[in-house]
Amino acid sequence: MINDEIRAKEVRLVGPDGEQIGIKPIREAQQMAVDLNLDLVNIAPTAKPPVCRIMDYGKFRYEQQKKDKEARKNQKIVDIKEVWFRSNIEEHDYQTKLRNVIKFLNEGDKVKCSVRFRGREIAHADIGQKILERVKTEVAEMSSIERQPKLEGRSMIMILAPKN
Repeated sequence: MINDEIRAKEVRLVGPDGEQIGIKPIREAQQMAVDLNLDLVNIAPTAKPPVCRIMDYGKFRYEQQKKDKEARKNQKIVDIKEVWFRSNIEEHDYQTKLRNVIKFLNEGDKVKCSVRFRGREIAHADIGQKILERVKTEVAEMSSIERQPKLEGRSMIMILAPKN
């Protein structure tokens, strides 16, 4: 709430430089703000008495929006990238997919490694387990295991998270 929206009878007033002015009647506080060509802003409405500050409210909102925009720009959104393996994967294909896993981890993304079984391959789930264990050991220094390899339907899934 700013200026005429403040309904308290008296307020604890803080000056434009952050100095404590004291408890003042609301009319006197509003008049001080008008004299300085600034706004009276209620910064702690639940306090007894409410705390109001004399400031340029438009400038304050502008700076707050700049801070929020900067914070949004600097945040990293973590994606989950998925890499599929097959139970009868050849060495070169395995190395290519492993390079992708390493690239995703270096970019800061989580990686979901899956081994998909077709037909009767599901009877040899231990082969898929060995593939995921091999991936886990080869990227152990740059990742942590968020979810151990587990069989779900016709897929065995493991999730890796990058180490910070």
